[in-house]
Amino acid sequence: MKYIILDLEWNQSGIPEESVKDLTFEIVEVGAVKLNEDRVMIDEFSCLVKPQVYSKMHHITRKLIHLRMEELEKGQPFTKVADDFLNWCGKDYMFGTWGPLDLSELQNNLRYYDMKPLSNGPIAFFDVQKLFSIAFEDGKSRKSLEYAVDFLKIEKDIPFHRAFSDAYYTAKVFARIDEKLANSHVSYDTFRAPKDEDHEVWVDFDKYSKFISRGFETKQELLYNKRVMNTKCYKCGRSTFKRIRWFSPNHKNYYYVGFCPRHGYVKSKVRVRKDCNDLFYCVKTMKKIDKETFRTLHEKYVKYKDNKKKQIAKAKGK
Repeated sequence: MKYIILDLEWNQSGIPEESVKDLTFEIVEVGAVKLNEDRVMIDEFSCLVKPQVYSKMHHITRKLIHLRMEELEKGQPFTKVADDFLNWCGKDYMFGTWGPLDLSELQNNLRYYDMKPLSNGPIAFFDVQKLFSIAFEDGKSRKSLEYAVDFLKIEKDIPFHRAFSDAYYTAKVFARIDEKLANSHVSYDTFRAPKDEDHEVWVDFDKYSKFISRGFETKQELLYNKRVMNTKCYKCGRSTFKRIRWFSPNHKNYYYVGFCPRHGYVKSKVRVRKDCNDLFYCVKTMKKIDKETFRTLHEKYVKYKDNKKKQIAKAKGK
């Protein structure tokens, strides 16, 4: 298997009211590096994209990537660049990017031009920014690409903030990350939710499990689905004893804590999202937690209940 380390640069409207709803970000440059199975660079791709939606460069984009509209006008139409890029990728590969955004923006641009989708569901990829944090920091921080390059003492032989150069440096960082660690922390782009129950994603990692549901027409339908609300221990499959019932402090993230006699406290977290087809789906994680984490979550639950009571009392008062 080969690795395609991808970086995109995109532009947007400088006036929010003039932004195109279906294409908030228009790709203006594609850069990529191809690595072999030993993560050695074997090929490269770089191409400017001629803008067809936004004719003026956003001031932040201009400062960041140092590209002028006159240069972009010499580029190729997105459809040509995308076809060339995907043909260059070949077969049997996984994407790697710095951060989680590039694949969604690539798919949205493909969709805008009615091109063949990359996938009919979630795409597994390596988020190298996340992997760097797990490998060398606390696993939660998200540092800049240049920070990672400096941290690893990688030679800075080309400028940053162009698509190819950022893909090049991302590939250099990726090559420094333990392969087993990378494979045990795969990310999923969910621009499109799984099309049906058979294609839902279930993955067990070292310290947690992840489930990505199919899409539903309504959030209520999603939240009443048994597979979404299942609270059995992800380690052994046993039913857990309820310690904190399902609750949501913001109507986007839902939490539950059960107790497994064999594995202790198990926290479930359901994040509700919408895909490109306006279908509701969830990304659910389950992980073991210690007593201190349980107490912290229980305090949030108590606060949630108190706020709920106040809201009900206020409504009755009216």
